[in-house]
Amino acid sequence: MNNSEQNIMSNEPIAKVFWRFAIPSVTAMVVNGLYQIVDGMFVGHYIGYQGLAGVNLAWPLIGIIAGMGMMIGMGGGSLISISRGEANYEKSRLTVSTSLSLSVFLGILISIIVYFFGVDVLQLQGAENEVLRLGAEYVSVFSWGAIFTVVSAALPMLIRNDNSPNTATAIMAIGALINIALDYLFIGVWGLELKGAAIATLLSQSIVIIIALKYFFSKYAQTRLKLSGCYFDCKVAIRSITLGSSSLLMFFYFSFISAIHNKLLLHYGTPVHVGAFAVIVYIGVIYYLTAEGIANGMQPLASYFFGSTQGDNVISVLTIAIKSVVTLGIVVVIVLYMFPDVIVGFFSQGDPNLLEAAVHGMKIHLLGLALDGFIFVASVYFVSVDQGGKALAISVCNMMIQLPFLYFLPNWFGIDGIWLSVPLSNLVLSLIIIPILWRDVSSKRKFYKKKVAY
Repeated sequence: MNNSEQNIMSNEPIAKVFWRFAIPSVTAMVVNGLYQIVDGMFVGHYIGYQGLAGVNLAWPLIGIIAGMGMMIGMGGGSLISISRGEANYEKSRLTVSTSLSLSVFLGILISIIVYFFGVDVLQLQGAENEVLRLGAEYVSVFSWGAIFTVVSAALPMLIRNDNSPNTATAIMAIGALINIALDYLFIGVWGLELKGAAIATLLSQSIVIIIALKYFFSKYAQTRLKLSGCYFDCKVAIRSITLGSSSLLMFFYFSFISAIHNKLLLHYGTPVHVGAFAVIVYIGVIYYLTAEGIANGMQPLASYFFGSTQGDNVISVLTIAIKSVVTLGIVVVIVLYMFPDVIVGFFSQGDPNLLEAAVHGMKIHLLGLALDGFIFVASVYFVSVDQGGKALAISVCNMMIQLPFLYFLPNWFGIDGIWLSVPLSNLVLSLIIIPILWRDVSSKRKFYKKKVAY
């Protein structure tokens, strides 16, 4: 057992250990979200609501690309932490090399798909004229660079599970800062519109990949790779995909629901409402990624404690994560209601129609933020304790449960019905998840007590 494991196994308060992992994870995700928000600010101020609408119409594709990387990072990362908890370091090394190969393969595959079907996806959502042109520009860049998005999403998560959360945070922060600088150059100075925004993203992601790979081949990596020892294992790849599939489905859920929202907003409203939806998504990003950071900070610890049969600690880190995301969600909603015009104004050129639509939609659509965080933590928890099936079920239900709301509510309430669908469906899904999670935690507590007794 090395010093890092001894630190985890020490008698420190579990909350202190949790936040030692969670804070770097939250910082990394918030920094990552910050550059997305700044990206939205550049688009909103230099291109306007049509640029915001173009990005939002492209998001269903970009979300799936990023989801591929998150699937590999979450699934492979969980296996790394479980292997380390079992003191099986050779398996941990095999998992890293397999995850890297898998991310490259999936990146190439998704690039081909986006190349042939990217514009069709925009048109299926109802994009036309200037919005279609801008969205197609954005998507065309990712049709050849999706591999950078997939690999750059996976590698920092693998580094975090190598017990180097601060390194993962630093790498993501560097990528975010470079992206912001390139956004200003490509959009603000050179006027490359959404094509410039996409190129800036891919260039910053390529730098993240270079630094992350250098880490794994350096003396600082606890799971150090060597070119002669990089192998691909089909069984590890399949298990990583199985464990991480809930993360992909979570992104697929966001992509799928965004596409339906875009189509409905164009049907019942105008491109201004799609632009307003983009603003609302940008505003919600900081909370979503903070909640994701807390959940991802929980994951290495929960997986490690699960692998080393420390049941009480598994339950403790889950409890801290849930309390944190729910409390934060409530605080964020209060702030949004107190300063709606100011917050929306960061993404607007002063367009009164966009401001009015975004403020009104934000107050309804983001009302259930705390439940979004709870659902995400529950999903990551099941991945962490090697119950990918339950995590997958949550992700599928999260997507399917919204469909009846999105079908009926717009017919009854128009645009307001579209904004209402997410908070209402989150409420219903949370009421389903709570008893399942409670039974799982209760059964684990009983199992570990019996084990200790024997």
